[in-house]
Amino acid sequence: MQNKDHWEKVYSTKPTNAVSWFQPHADLSFDIIKASGVAPDAAIIDVGGGASVLVDDLLDHGYSNLTVLDLSAAALAAAQKRLGSRASRVQWIEADITKANLPARQFDVWHDRAVFHFLTNPEDRAAYVRVVFNSVKPGGHVIVATFAEDGPAQCSGLPVMRYSADELHAQFGESFALLNHQKETHHTPSGTEQQFVYCYCRRINS
Repeated sequence: MQNKDHWEKVYSTKPTNAVSWFQPHADLSFDIIKASGVAPDAAIIDVGGGASVLVDDLLDHGYSNLTVLDLSAAALAAAQKRLGSRASRVQWIEADITKANLPARQFDVWHDRAVFHFLTNPEDRAAYVRVVFNSVKPGGHVIVATFAEDGPAQCSGLPVMRYSADELHAQFGESFALLNHQKETHHTPSGTEQQFVYCYCRRINS
């Protein structure tokens, strides 16, 4: 997977609202989670959540069983500082998701905005999908967003993969039923536009 030192440097040297992937609010991610119909106490994991404000939005709307996983300790620390006392209501995991040992059938919702597209090695992508399959409950919800076909070829100086909705779903295979997909134009803090694709899947009961 991507180099941990790279991401520690990014989050140690740049304000969290200056990185290209910053969102004031994770509106589309939140809307998809809300539309899934899961209960407020559903187990939700934000993979690569780092300093993302999705956890804030979820807490604000009464979701209470939240986990944020990121490769970067500095990113997690930034989120914890921002949340203040509310940080104690969230489980924080510092890990490489391709090697993470997560509890089996633990999560009702898996969310990832912009981690999967950094996995340029097929073995890393396969490892990621295995972690998703093992840790999401049968019937659970999987939301993954990456750069779209017309998105950037690099991010933060690193190469990325770009996908159509069908190509992204194909990475996960028959164990995940594609329920919906959506494009999003992300406006970076510097004023450029980046095209994302969001795929919303259901883990097959098995």
